[in-house]
Amino acid sequence: MTASLPLGRFITLEGGEGAGKSTQARRLAAALAAEGLPVLRTREPGGSPGAEAIRGLLLGNAVAKWDGVAECMLHFAARREHLAATIRPALAAGMWVVCDRFADSTLAYQCFGQGVARSVWDGLAELALDGLRPDLTLVLDIAPEAGLGRVLERAGQPAGAGPDRYETMGLAFHQRIHAGFRAIAAAEPARCVLLDATCSQAAVAATILAAVRARLLP
Repeated sequence: MTASLPLGRFITLEGGEGAGKSTQARRLAAALAAEGLPVLRTREPGGSPGAEAIRGLLLGNAVAKWDGVAECMLHFAARREHLAATIRPALAAGMWVVCDRFADSTLAYQCFGQGVARSVWDGLAELALDGLRPDLTLVLDIAPEAGLGRVLERAGQPAGAGPDRYETMGLAFHQRIHAGFRAIAAAEPARCVLLDATCSQAAVAATILAAVRARLLP
């Protein structure tokens, strides 16, 4: 009888624009690999060929405004592809998956930010996720004004990319998102850890690794 493969652990990083999620995802994946763990780092929207194609639609500036429900559906369509092609196979193989954004971002951006009904998110999550939830979600907290300032600074650097569609939306939108992420973290303390993202990258990385060790590496 063949033994079943060990299940990996699923860690997501969430937060508003400029919070440093991508940087911290890279640092966390490297730290876990240094401890001898098999690690896959991925992102949303994206993370698989089909999902990356949808990412171009969502983040590009060609469409000034999607209908909120349609936008929510696009995010979950990309997420379903990502799960099927990348996340579930990695977890089944015993890998630790570190993901830059996941379903909480759709809840914060589309429901809190754009006013889509929570029931829409709930229905799409039930359909697309098949019950999969992160083992740990690290919510990087930064005031919207400071986060958007980081985005502008990054865009002004020689190798910086221009802002995407979400980054160009107004401050009030990002304030609603910020409140949304805080509400999500407060509602699920067993899964979520709210972290101060205004510290140095090294300090934030150390806090993240401490949280991962405390929650997932006892």
